Amino acid sequence: MLQLFSSTIVGSWSDVVGRRYSLLTCLLLSAVGYGLLGMSTSITLFVLARIPVGLFKHSLSICRALLSDLVSESERPLVMGHFNAASSVGFILGPMVGGYLTEHEGGFYTSCFTCAVIFLTNAGLVWMLPWAETLIRHEGTDSGNDASKGCHDNDRSEFVPNGSHANSHHPVLAAETDSRAPGKHRGHLRWWEVSLLQPAWRQLSSVGSKIYMVASSDMWDLFLMRLLMALAIILYHSNFSLAMEERFSLKPKVTGYLISYSSTLGALAGFLVGPVTRLYGNNMPALLLHSTVLTCGLIFLYAAAPSVSQVVLSSTFFAISTTIGRTCITDMELHRGGVQASGTLIGAGQSVTAVGRVLAPLLSGLAQEFSPCGPPSLGVVLALAAVGLMLIRIPKWDRKGMTKESKTLD
Repeated sequence: MLQLFSSTIVGSWSDVVGRRYSLLTCLLLSAVGYGLLGMSTSITLFVLARIPVGLFKHSLSICRALLSDLVSESERPLVMGHFNAASSVGFILGPMVGGYLTEHEGGFYTSCFTCAVIFLTNAGLVWMLPWAETLIRHEGTDSGNDASKGCHDNDRSEFVPNGSHANSHHPVLAAETDSRAPGKHRGHLRWWEVSLLQPAWRQLSSVGSKIYMVASSDMWDLFLMRLLMALAIILYHSNFSLAMEERFSLKPKVTGYLISYSSTLGALAGFLVGPVTRLYGNNMPALLLHSTVLTCGLIFLYAAAPSVSQVVLSSTFFAISTTIGRTCITDMELHRGGVQASGTLIGAGQSVTAVGRVLAPLLSGLAQEFSPCGPPSLGVVLALAAVGLMLIRIPKWDRKGMTKESKTLD
């Protein structure tokens, strides 16, 4: 629940103060949270330790926003796919290491302190990375009065830290800054001085304006699409182990192997995003539609599977289709919203996914009352709703894309 409300705010804050400052803050405070969890001796301290983690464990979202700053739009799906693959490997190894540590005496506390050390190590890596530490003057136009344009054209003339610059995918050198904005460059500033230039009230105002900009844009269709598919995918996974036991009398050990197999394929599928995107000619709406239709069909195949072999078949392609779909919708959100508010957009997307994580267990429990196949069957209905929404909205997306392209060419 804390991540539901904090992801958009922290993502927007990273747009205001820069990726490095926000990333270091999130990593260090997450380390504090896990350290407190390892020292907890009461339920009260246990609950309090979860607060900094729930509020600030958004390093993956900020990293995605940083990648969107550094790479061109054509390269973004490929890089995001590789990043998701690396993240998936972490999600595969994490439970294995955690399970091994927890088996020993005091293993829970050892796991907590291990997590804290990993976060501190990541913070050290962020500190050591060669960041450009100048500030850039970006001259833009204020389109806050025209909400129908979405977030793409919204930007105000302001200093933004390099690494979260508003209208360029590539780092801008200090020399270039001096030549483009003579007399306006404020010299070389360290990353920790960036926050001092902006009082707390100004940061809050900037964060609020960026969140309002996203909330008042016409991107409701993408966020609704994300919510429907998040619910469908979580419903697929929600009662998987119980369904395998009730439907096919599989032992938990065998089910665990099947889940690990699917997770491994999901990690490897990240490397397919780039080639598949090129195959589609970077037509992300078409790729998202086809991956959504495939995901819907695979959930239906799993719900109606008469044998374990059919479940294995559906799990194989399900891991691939969901990985591609997740990258597609993130790329489309950034394309529609623009890089000016990439942190805000990615944070808002994570908030929408968090809503799905809150609602899905309730829906799964209700559907489970009727049948072990109830949750995935409900997932099929939600995925079909997402496909219908896309069929209605894709023509409008295409028209907007053509309009923007024609303006750029002019």
